[in-house]
Amino acid sequence: MNELIYNSKPYPSELNLRLAQHNEMAQYDNLMAKHHKRGALRRIGHELHYVVEHQGQWIALISFSPAALKCTARDQWIGWLPQVQTDRLRLIANNSRFLILPGHHYPNLATRILSACQKRLSADWLAHFSKPLLLLETFVDSEFHAGTIYRADNWIMVGQTRGYKRVYGGYSDTPSESVKLVFLKPMHWNVRRILCALQLPDAYRYGVEKIKLKSRDYGSLYAHFRRIKDFRSTQGRRHQIASVLSLIGAAILSGVRSYKGIWTWCNDLSQDNLRYFRCRIVKGQRVTPSITCIRNVIMGVNQYRLKRLINAFCMEHFGLPFGEFLLSNDGYIPAKVQQSSYIGLAQDSTLIPSLSREYRS
Repeated sequence: MNELIYNSKPYPSELNLRLAQHNEMAQYDNLMAKHHKRGALRRIGHELHYVVEHQGQWIALISFSPAALKCTARDQWIGWLPQVQTDRLRLIANNSRFLILPGHHYPNLATRILSACQKRLSADWLAHFSKPLLLLETFVDSEFHAGTIYRADNWIMVGQTRGYKRVYGGYSDTPSESVKLVFLKPMHWNVRRILCALQLPDAYRYGVEKIKLKSRDYGSLYAHFRRIKDFRSTQGRRHQIASVLSLIGAAILSGVRSYKGIWTWCNDLSQDNLRYFRCRIVKGQRVTPSITCIRNVIMGVNQYRLKRLINAFCMEHFGLPFGEFLLSNDGYIPAKVQQSSYIGLAQDSTLIPSLSREYRS
């Protein structure tokens, strides 16, 4: 590891931390390429670049980028499910570069800069990208550094990387980089509980909450809904009730919130995936329920019972409830609803009234 030579000049008492302007990025990248061991940063998604000035002179540069797609040490520390991980990486930022320029190394300057960044980073990230932050991460090359400045700023060392390099479309097949220390800095006292929940609190939710299901989860959903006896009339019945309900449940967990959306989601499934739902076979191909069938089943079970069934599945397989959700009726108002006192609710709300028979288990 390199031994730093500290500046003998007076310690800079006043520092100005600000975002780098667009017309300054060429100079920013040139300094990184010249003085940082890993060179200038490649542009990947959302990024913020800060300049630290003293009396108008640049003395340090620091960048924050999107979180690593995968990091075993980080993911084990958080403890989140793989089904929710991908959608929640937006709540983590990576301190991808930190450079104190030559001639400006002072004792405790680095921790002072890190502290100043953390005080404004959440607000800046939210203002630029409309997303809050819950956690910071960084990777320290143990061949050159021990991560002393991060330890001094109370970052948590949670483990090491395995040396795989991020490439287009994912990661390299074999280790190609030196092992790095993984440091994390919580931005909220209850960060792990928030990130591990199947549904995020409203303050951290971005769009519709969804879970990335795997093929084996489809089969588990079908097995879960097989407990429900079919409440429909035998006339015109083409699909198993377990198939229809498990398709609806999988679509809702995947972030779909409307009849038409559920029907479209089902039609986009491959034949291999439809096999897990035991969809009926017509001329050698598995077919999905019509939008009318999906509407009738949701109305027959009613949305509140559907919530209970989906939450029971999540508790059984993930150990956590999925929580609340609303389904849009796509402007569709069945004749039975039109003739009832629920007409105002059906027109003005996304809630589906429970007008039909209760399911019989």
